[in-house]
Amino acid sequence: MGEKGEGSVKISIASGKGGTGKTTVAVNLARIFDGDVVLADCDVEEPNAQLFLKTSGHNEKIVSLPVPEVNETLCDGCGLCSKICQFSAIVTFGTAPLVFPEMCHGCGGCTLVCPPKAISEHPRRIGVVETSRVDNITLVTGRLDVGVALAPPLIRAVKNTLPEKIDAILDAPPGTSCPVIAAIRDTDIVLLVTEPTPFGLNDLSLAVDMVRELGLPFGVIVNRMGAGDDRVQKFCQKENILTLIEIPDDRRIAENYSRGILMVDALPEYRKLFESLMQKIHTRIGKGERKHAYL
Repeated sequence: MGEKGEGSVKISIASGKGGTGKTTVAVNLARIFDGDVVLADCDVEEPNAQLFLKTSGHNEKIVSLPVPEVNETLCDGCGLCSKICQFSAIVTFGTAPLVFPEMCHGCGGCTLVCPPKAISEHPRRIGVVETSRVDNITLVTGRLDVGVALAPPLIRAVKNTLPEKIDAILDAPPGTSCPVIAAIRDTDIVLLVTEPTPFGLNDLSLAVDMVRELGLPFGVIVNRMGAGDDRVQKFCQKENILTLIEIPDDRRIAENYSRGILMVDALPEYRKLFESLMQKIHTRIGKGERKHAYL
């Protein structure tokens, strides 16, 4: 893996809750790639992969959504625009429609159904996509503007930036809602990061239901192993889910983490651990079992 070609792989890394070590896994996995790799930080509300990668050559692209603008002179108050909008972003009170740009998802439906063509579209900025690089890693970061509630369109913009013939790692937002689905959809494998605690198990079970519903291959990574109990292991055994690797609750990892140093750079044994993870991913994808299969 890591070489350019038609067999490029997209690996998404997700978790049912925040704080399990999802980004830690993502940046360490990217670091051990032999060839070019793209790390996409899709946690657009709180991106932090850049804290571990000293990148340079930053380029920024503004991402906007088309929102409606009504010409009251042409509008006949028919109300078709408000009927088609599923998000109440445009409503009619007898005369010209009232537009709520913050609720608009940019589908363009209101523009299409307007008989007198009284609705046009203008761009509304929702965030930026930043691109930078260090060594063989290209970091693509989505950064949602403050006060904007629409993460999925920005996540799609991040994914549209990814080169087709270079392997990519996507660091998804935490949870199981729409932003997560937007990030992991159409990836080849989902790595679910959890921790051996009751909270970790509860949210892992939700994440497992999500990826199974999407029909995506997945496996589990247990972080801070030894800090809790064995309920996560028992759950994985019962559900016939393979635990790909277990990362110990090692004080040295935390010490290096606090300094922004990756464990694969500081501790040789963890480089070997992540290399074993890469091999397991490579073996499974090499068999062509990319859809409707579990690791």
